[in-house]
Amino acid sequence: MVKRAHFGILVLAYRLLVPLSAEAQHTKESYVVYMGSPSASSGAGDVEAARAAHLEMLSSVVVASGELEPRLSTPSLTHSYHHAFEGFVAELTEEEAAALSDHERVVSVFRDRALQLHTTRSWDFLDTQSGLRTDRLGRRASGDVIIGVIDTGVWPESQSFNDAGMGDVPARWRGLCMEGPDFKKSKCNKKLIGARYYGIQAGSAAPTSSNASLGAVTAAMTGSPRDTVGHGTHCASTAAGAVVADAEYYGLARGAAKGGAPASRVATYKVCSMGGCSSSALLKAIDDAVSDGVDVISISIGMSSAFASDFLSDPIALGAFHAHQRGVLVVCSGGNDGPNPYTVVNSAPWILTVAASSIDRTFQSSIVLGNGNVVKGVAINFSNQSLSGDRFPLVFGAQAAGRYTPASEASNCYPGSLDVQKVAGKMVVCVGTNSMVSRRVKKLVAEGSGASGLVLIDDTEKDVPLDAGSFAFSQVGADLGAQILDYINSTKNPTAVILPTEDVKLFKPAPMVASFSARGPGGLTESILKPDLMAPGVSILAAAMPSTDKADVPDGKKPSAFAIKSGTSMACPHVAGAAAFVKSAHPGWSPSMIRSALMTTATTRNNLGQPVASNTGAVATGHDMGAGEISPLRALSPGLVFDTTAKDYLNFLCYYGYKAKLVRMVSGDAGFACPRGAPSPDLIATGINYPSISVPRLAAGKAVTVSRTAMNVGPSNATYTATVEAPAGLSLKVLPERLVFSRRWTTAAYEVSFGSAGASKGYAYGAVTWSDGAHSVRTPFAVNVV
Repeated sequence: MVKRAHFGILVLAYRLLVPLSAEAQHTKESYVVYMGSPSASSGAGDVEAARAAHLEMLSSVVVASGELEPRLSTPSLTHSYHHAFEGFVAELTEEEAAALSDHERVVSVFRDRALQLHTTRSWDFLDTQSGLRTDRLGRRASGDVIIGVIDTGVWPESQSFNDAGMGDVPARWRGLCMEGPDFKKSKCNKKLIGARYYGIQAGSAAPTSSNASLGAVTAAMTGSPRDTVGHGTHCASTAAGAVVADAEYYGLARGAAKGGAPASRVATYKVCSMGGCSSSALLKAIDDAVSDGVDVISISIGMSSAFASDFLSDPIALGAFHAHQRGVLVVCSGGNDGPNPYTVVNSAPWILTVAASSIDRTFQSSIVLGNGNVVKGVAINFSNQSLSGDRFPLVFGAQAAGRYTPASEASNCYPGSLDVQKVAGKMVVCVGTNSMVSRRVKKLVAEGSGASGLVLIDDTEKDVPLDAGSFAFSQVGADLGAQILDYINSTKNPTAVILPTEDVKLFKPAPMVASFSARGPGGLTESILKPDLMAPGVSILAAAMPSTDKADVPDGKKPSAFAIKSGTSMACPHVAGAAAFVKSAHPGWSPSMIRSALMTTATTRNNLGQPVASNTGAVATGHDMGAGEISPLRALSPGLVFDTTAKDYLNFLCYYGYKAKLVRMVSGDAGFACPRGAPSPDLIATGINYPSISVPRLAAGKAVTVSRTAMNVGPSNATYTATVEAPAGLSLKVLPERLVFSRRWTTAAYEVSFGSAGASKGYAYGAVTWSDGAHSVRTPFAVNVV
């Protein structure tokens, strides 16, 4: 009887599971259908014709998929791409997506994923590091360059977008200033010349439960170009904000705030909300930005390095490729998954990928112990504690553990680990030996337990000050932390106060690679050295939306019009602004020429004259900082540039492994043929005319020869001589050793041969530098000895 009952349950379970399985196969999700460069027959340039063609393709596949039940409505498109590239977005089942991927006009089909945001004195610091006069060189900038910022939108009332003194908007501008309930067209001006947003378009399908996270992102974006996060406003003002005197964040970082190209125009494209960014909306924003007439696009967005996407199913890589085809430089953040290797994202060779560094300013939060000793910690806090006020009992977290709570959890300030009776009114000391609990969570745990403040002993992220608001907080490393613990253990009634933060300028050494900054090599290919460049990304002051959260506003203060943020998100617009600055002085330069100028003139020395270091103190490598820290003033006159052509990028796709037919569809060049030897990762390193060199495999006894072609953009009759920086055991030969240019715009080719002469296994780093006495053109290299 029991066996029969058991059999009956199995039959019922089977009958329930079969319909569920069938239903899962027909669940609809948002997919991007990418079709490469627009063709003449696709209705390129005609919005309605292109949209109609996409609907026709979609309808044919939906009908052919043989749905079990008829649709309640006709197929519809969420987005249609038809300017720089062709494609569309629609709600599809897996079966329909697979059918579309087999269509002869389709390059790739991929899920519409939610991407992540990679979330001032910095420009003065860069100018100082260049050693050049800013007044003379700065006059070469013009206001005709347009920067498109694809992010969370804009807070138009910020003084960083004041258009006082600006001339008319360039006649070539074709963009829009979209309206919403809280955003009128009048919010745009001669500085903020465009503002678009991307929500759920009329007629598109509603988000499905299987795509709930993306649905939440899209729904939150519907309605207005206004920034409700603060990230986009910060990035836009960093790139091209007007000069704002006496900018500050509740008294900290006081000074003139400005963007890298304050004379440039800004257009914003809102594709993100607090929940993330829609990849299909981002693709649409790139398509629109190129059509609108922008010169540079700044994207501080990407996916996690743990989920690296193929180049032809990566929305940022695809959009950036076609933007580059149209002469638009795309600058992207490299991600915040550092300091581990193989974490850099947005690493396609046609993208300028940016790492983050510190500047010569830090925020000091001093801890004054009861014995009079002052321990200098790092944080941003606006507490009301002072030397003349009360002292608070000092207790180590492990000594204040709740009942049945392990001391290890209480010492790390785990949620629920502290005994409120033992903590209330006291200064708590916690450690960061377990990375599962972030600094912000530890702060909330201490604050929620009634503590008067928190001292965190943790070397992790110590280079990035935490903003603790009005709560007394300070972070110290293990060495200083040991002094505090010794004081607690040797004193009957230990006490302490944490003083409000003060900013320390002219801090040395700087720059330094930020701990969070993602590192190379690239996960998809090691044959291109990534990141490309480094720029300020730690504690950057820039415009922001005024906070409505009382916890973010110090007692007695009004919400600040500026914010201090850290991330490669902040580094990216620094480079976008620098690129716009170079573009304004050299309007005829291609995107790759501008990138080359920024890379070959980058600095690799800090303000002590020593090699730039990583956050660990070790000398930074090409996989930490790329070519080095940007020097926008030096980039105006680079001497030589490496112009990576469209053919270089198409050859890259072939060498990487894509078939010639797909590459032709991507490029729109029906006559293109892949070069001999493709696919071959080794040929990427040797044959692509990139401003840096990465050799993924160098075996003993087998030399690798890399070719490059330099273009003279300096004076005529110039002669450049090569010098080499190479580690012991790595043999390196440059032929010829001299490059002679009779005129400007002429080119000269050379080869660099690498060989192993007892070099240690693993990556070796160095550089080849060409100099004519006035210019130094530095090309970094990374060689993996196997």
